[in-house]
Amino acid sequence: MTDAPRRTALDATHRALGATMTDFAGWDMPLRYGSERDEHVAVRTRAGLFDLSHMGEITVTGPQAADLLDYALVGNIGGVKTGRARYTMICEAEGGILDDLIVYRLADQEYMVVANASNAQVVLDALNQRQAGFDAAVRDDRDAYALLAVQGPESPGILKRLTDADLDGLKYYAGLPGTVAGVQALIARTGYTGEDGFELFVRPADAVALWEALTEAGKDSGLVPCGLSCRDTLRLEAGMPLYGHELTTATTPFDAGLGRVVKFEKTTNNGDFVGRAALAAAAERAETSPPRKLVGLIAAGRRVPRAGYQVVADGTVIGEVTSGAPSPTLGKPIAIAYVDAAYATPGTESVAVDIRGTHEPYEVVALPFYKRQK
Repeated sequence: MTDAPRRTALDATHRALGATMTDFAGWDMPLRYGSERDEHVAVRTRAGLFDLSHMGEITVTGPQAADLLDYALVGNIGGVKTGRARYTMICEAEGGILDDLIVYRLADQEYMVVANASNAQVVLDALNQRQAGFDAAVRDDRDAYALLAVQGPESPGILKRLTDADLDGLKYYAGLPGTVAGVQALIARTGYTGEDGFELFVRPADAVALWEALTEAGKDSGLVPCGLSCRDTLRLEAGMPLYGHELTTATTPFDAGLGRVVKFEKTTNNGDFVGRAALAAAAERAETSPPRKLVGLIAAGRRVPRAGYQVVADGTVIGEVTSGAPSPTLGKPIAIAYVDAAYATPGTESVAVDIRGTHEPYEVVALPFYKRQK
């Protein structure tokens, strides 16, 4: 027997809208409400409304909260100013990625770590284990928040109808407290779609009222409810990694082309942090003799690659697809894959993906596939 999936505060709302639900990381979540392509296009051209309440919030407080996070994570968290956020990772001592995270500095001695749903308990356990010796407290706040996101070019205008918070002054990777439709919220601007947009952390009891207010405010701007399916194709086009696909404990940040998030120069804890030695070695390997690199692939034909499919060249396996899907924006199938360094140069056309025994031609391209016009 397995435990039933958890349900968000918006579960009844999703079902009333006719959503197709799916078990995702132990949560019953909306996969789509109608056409996932239409939802994708809405976010690219107008706006989409997402329930992301499955994400895991962990609060770290205390005089040495920054020191703890600098030791536990690979980034320079102590250097984050109040009201700002940072993309970072938590790694094993051996350098493998346990999860990728966004850390918000809410106050001088208060941080919120947002983990992926599938890894929230792993991250919580690791932070508790690494907390020893620091004057800081780690608190599981997963039940304290619901998380809604409005993404797309119309999202600033929609949100402005419901709040007097300074959205124009809210920078990318920042957050500020405010009131949205009468609901107290942490308003953040990070996103996982490649578009401008906002994340609203609120009490679960306020989630339905906020969803309804956003729906009403966005009805003349083409706002539609969006599920996890289009969220995946949006992030894929934007070249954003997904844990369990591009990122795993078998990869380091340097393997994934994200070595920039590792800050060897941080000075807290005498420069020490979990995984430092292993990551220094990984950085050197990536610079001198990378075995494989993460690249984009665009299909010449119509067949869609999926995670786990082999990438081949001249009949030899030279890599593996980590994510693949049809791209509504490009009108072609696309994929992200790890390939041998010799085949990682953008413009390489001598590679193919083995799709059920047929080698379908693909071109290697630089990530991302799509970048919005500022």
